[in-house]
Amino acid sequence: MKRHLTILGAAVALVAASSMAEAAVRGYATTDVNMRSGPSTAYPAVTVIPEGEPLRINGCLRDVNWCDVSWVGGRGWAYGRYVQADYRSRRVYVEPDYYPRLGIPTVTFDVDTYWDRHYRDRNFYHERDRWGRYDWRHDRHLPRG
Repeated sequence: MKRHLTILGAAVALVAASSMAEAAVRGYATTDVNMRSGPSTAYPAVTVIPEGEPLRINGCLRDVNWCDVSWVGGRGWAYGRYVQADYRSRRVYVEPDYYPRLGIPTVTFDVDTYWDRHYRDRNFYHERDRWGRYDWRHDRHLPRG
């Protein structure tokens, strides 16, 4: 019985992972855009995505126009005004009004979880505590508490 539950759990996880991969939407950089380690220009840059390059939009924040994107094996955040996606045979800027129509999932951001998954080998990773106090919704550092 225990073995059957383990197999069932693994199958459900596999289906969920493939559904999430399918949920990603193809996008394009509209200019040379900094891919950041968080949803603000204050976060360290991960790389620069060249203008016109295709990228994968993994999801976007509900109330702030930042999207979690993948490009050439890297993962990070790009400002939605610098990303376009195909919609009804034309390219549109990725903005909250278009998320449902484009099939872009709404995501959240937690610096500890995100950085643990994607940036353990980066030189800025040791600053994780500092960035954990950063209020990206209001673009400011929170006081130490």
